[in-house]
Amino acid sequence: MFMRIGAHVGAEDPLATAQRLGAEVVQFFLSDPQSWTAPVPHPQGEQLRAAGVEVFVHSPYVINVASLNNRIRIPSRKSVAQQAKAAAAIGASGLVVHGGHVTKGEDPEAGLANWRKLFERQAESGGFAVPILIENTAGGDNAMARRFDMLARLWDAVGEFGAGFCLDTCHAFAAGEELPGIVERVKGITGRIDLVHLNNSRDAFNSARDRHANIASGTIEPDVLVSVCDTAGAPIVLETPGDGQGADIEFLRSTVKR
Repeated sequence: MFMRIGAHVGAEDPLATAQRLGAEVVQFFLSDPQSWTAPVPHPQGEQLRAAGVEVFVHSPYVINVASLNNRIRIPSRKSVAQQAKAAAAIGASGLVVHGGHVTKGEDPEAGLANWRKLFERQAESGGFAVPILIENTAGGDNAMARRFDMLARLWDAVGEFGAGFCLDTCHAFAAGEELPGIVERVKGITGRIDLVHLNNSRDAFNSARDRHANIASGTIEPDVLVSVCDTAGAPIVLETPGDGQGADIEFLRSTVKR
């Protein structure tokens, strides 16, 4: 299977950036990642659908489907549906959504139940317009997708609805999950990896800090990252610092099995 390699890029002209980087896949935001602003039609929608570059959309960071706070959970559900619809309009292969969390003292089971309700309610109206790819996160003792024992409980709640999975290597490393053998462990839980966010980490193992580094400059050995790519069998999106993305793509293109 041919492995597409690319990067997270700006939304203004993703095709031009893809051409400059030699990217075969791109990911970008369709609205302000720090607000609840609804996405608007992308001006390159038709070109994106026809370009032959695979597209993924990352949902805003404010979304927290697991939250027990109505002022966060309810707009989160609405935003996921809006983002998925806008992603479908540009031919995206999926919408990436962070696993979210509950706050200290709250029952994680309630957060898991909220994820299930998201899919149950949407199923009543025909499901989401694109696959929802739940992404593992780096920190938080009450996170739904930081540690893999909790991820297994999350998948027990949502797996039957066809939820997809996005594996972030920096997040996993910072969360305290060993990267050697991680693909097999994830697939043993989810049955799938739909996308890899291939990021090195600026911080130490189990630091709970989400700070990305370029492949050659972080605390994860590059050959460990290459092994993840080789075994995942999924598109690779780099979310590394922009000035080194071109070199990161060239490194992967020369080392991974495609």
